[in-house]
Amino acid sequence: MNRAKPEDWYRIQTLGDDVTLIDEPHIQPFYRCNIWHIRGRDRDMLVDSGMGVVSLREWVPLVTERDLTAVASHTHFDHIGCHHEFEDSAVHRAEADILADPTRIATLAEPYVTDEIFDTLPPLPYASADYAVKGAKATRLLDDGDIVDLGDRHFEVIHTPGHSPGGIALWEAASGILFSGDIVYDGPLIEDTYHSDPHDYHASMVRLFDLPVRVVHGGHFQSYGGERHKTIIRDWLTSKDC
Repeated sequence: MNRAKPEDWYRIQTLGDDVTLIDEPHIQPFYRCNIWHIRGRDRDMLVDSGMGVVSLREWVPLVTERDLTAVASHTHFDHIGCHHEFEDSAVHRAEADILADPTRIATLAEPYVTDEIFDTLPPLPYASADYAVKGAKATRLLDDGDIVDLGDRHFEVIHTPGHSPGGIALWEAASGILFSGDIVYDGPLIEDTYHSDPHDYHASMVRLFDLPVRVVHGGHFQSYGGERHKTIIRDWLTSKDC
């Protein structure tokens, strides 16, 4: 399999609302994390940081332009790979230990990270057998109802366990924007990891259903609007009641 150049590893798409999507196009879509950059008046926010096989700070200048808080929606390998590159990082307290000591099993790198998840391999010296996320000490532990304050923008932390114990979504009521992490997105949802919980998953979906969202930026796949949001959750809840 061919290897990508580091300068070609990330793809950047500017959206509305001062939101930028950063992703890793050489990873197959099912495993490809959406990395969200949000511009605020006083500081910026990064929601998730990808696999960490190529440095975000070195190859995506956007993330170094201003003070930035790197928030982990949860601590699976595809979401926290570059968190160690940022001085200010936040995670729900239920998964702070994984962020600090991200073993292959705890982050799901074992068994998911193989050469088969790539269309083009990362640059050398990357090797799937040796891949491991570097630890990052959180500077802030998040709880349900906390606010990530960017000055003119305020994101409420919604604890959404189910996919993982410390999964969170970030809700900006003023704009109707929801960063949903991996609890809900427009694609196959993962409910069977070693620390998933079906009861928690159901409760989190019920809670998110009633949010008056305008747009949802998920952990994977394309963003979508409020009507699609309700359809995804309604269909999921119906499938559990069958």
